[in-house]
Amino acid sequence: MNAGYDPEEIAQLKQECKAEQANFVRVEDEFEDENENTEHAHVQFVGTYNGQEVIYDALIYTLRLHHSTLVYDEALERLKKQMPDYISPDERPDDYVADEEEDDDAELLLTEYIEEIEENEEITVREHVEVDATFEYGVGLEVGLNKTEITDKIISDFIDAYNAGNVELDATLYSFAGSQDEE
Repeated sequence: MNAGYDPEEIAQLKQECKAEQANFVRVEDEFEDENENTEHAHVQFVGTYNGQEVIYDALIYTLRLHHSTLVYDEALERLKKQMPDYISPDERPDDYVADEEEDDDAELLLTEYIEEIEENEEITVREHVEVDATFEYGVGLEVGLNKTEITDKIISDFIDAYNAGNVELDATLYSFAGSQDEE
């Protein structure tokens, strides 16, 4: 049974929300190390799905972050076609022995692919809400919003609109150039 549908779990989340004086609680992710993150949030809130009260487990992120992730993934695919034996750092097993020269070559090629993809605006994104009813805990949501950052107010406003059934998504396609932090 999916615990996200359990009335006791739902009641507990409602208590936590009340204690936080918010309509959601943040989920602490083990891989989340930067406290300065403002481009995405992992939250849980209570809502209704198919007429039944449920816990929503939502990942809410900026379109810029979504775009840069898709660009990186596409660049990595191209790199793997060019260098089939290359294993990216996040896919390496613990006993992997790095080849510094290969890593340098791969990094250079990856950067070139990223710049090419961005320059040609090959990847575009739009605001979206994806619902995963088969999520392991409650109902999963992935939400991409055209915001510069994801604040508590933006999260709260989205949840209010979502639970009221009146989320309005911007259908415009966006493409972003490299991070403004670089250089």
